[in-house]
Amino acid sequence: MGTTALVCGAGAVGARAARHLMADESFDSILVADANRKRGAAVAAALGPRAVAVDEPVVEDADLVVVATPSGKQVDLVRHAVAAGRHVVSVADSVPTVQRLLDLDAEAHERGVVVAVGAGFSPGLSCLLACHAASEFDSVEEVHVSKHGTGGPACARQHHAALRSTGLDWRDHAWRRRAPGSGRELSFFPDPIGGADCYRASLPDALLLVPNFPGVDRVTARLAATRRDRLTASLPMLRRPHTEGRIGGLRVEVRGRQGSNHQTTVLGAVDRPAVAAGTVAGQVARWIATGQVTHRGALGLAGLVEPLPFLRELARSGVRAAVFEGA
Repeated sequence: MGTTALVCGAGAVGARAARHLMADESFDSILVADANRKRGAAVAAALGPRAVAVDEPVVEDADLVVVATPSGKQVDLVRHAVAAGRHVVSVADSVPTVQRLLDLDAEAHERGVVVAVGAGFSPGLSCLLACHAASEFDSVEEVHVSKHGTGGPACARQHHAALRSTGLDWRDHAWRRRAPGSGRELSFFPDPIGGADCYRASLPDALLLVPNFPGVDRVTARLAATRRDRLTASLPMLRRPHTEGRIGGLRVEVRGRQGSNHQTTVLGAVDRPAVAAGTVAGQVARWIATGQVTHRGALGLAGLVEPLPFLRELARSGVRAAVFEGA
């Protein structure tokens, strides 16, 4: 008997996730729900006969729920899905939403379901790259994530909000609140992006990474921003966001010890963030449906899947990572 997936949100990320699921014939049907019913119907029609547009997201009708709505609208839906005993994949990328989803861990574990939190580009792919890089070390001392670019309109709005909100770092075994727009750092992303100034912002990567690296000293996340981005962060968005975003990138730097030596590994990725996020979310859903995840409960991808096999499968879907070999 096949699996039914409910995809909530048919925007740039949700549509990609649904397309990824449609390629897996073990899913009997894909239910597509969107606040814009016309958009939801269009996405379902484009996917083919196994996809059905629904007016309201009824989690009881599905075995697994992919939540690709704006972060602020996810918590109640995910809580309802967990109470109904349904697996969930969330692409949440705001600190408050990620924290509230992680708080569902005990209930999700009790009900034997998985809540994959932050299963997108960053967080998501960033967590996998960090976990893979860490496999080279005997102990991990620092993890630093930098993100460039945005996905669809909801992602662009979250990027805008993050630049005006307090950042969250892990340093010396304690959480530190950081002023938004501080900590300027020049980060180099894979070509064609190259170097970009990155700043502290309200990013949830550290919340998802710290539990997976016992004893780690520092975990930080920064966001690439232009001078205009920083100057206008406190204002409403002045321009309408791009429909699917442009090229974006990730840089993940892991420092640690191998034997008596201190070493650093830098991994990166470049893609359209909405494409990468949708592919990651779709693949996580497939791995949950086929029992390839390692834990139950609410947690990030670094604690949910084996990174190397997952990254290899992502590469076959066109989302590839790179190793920085410069000096």
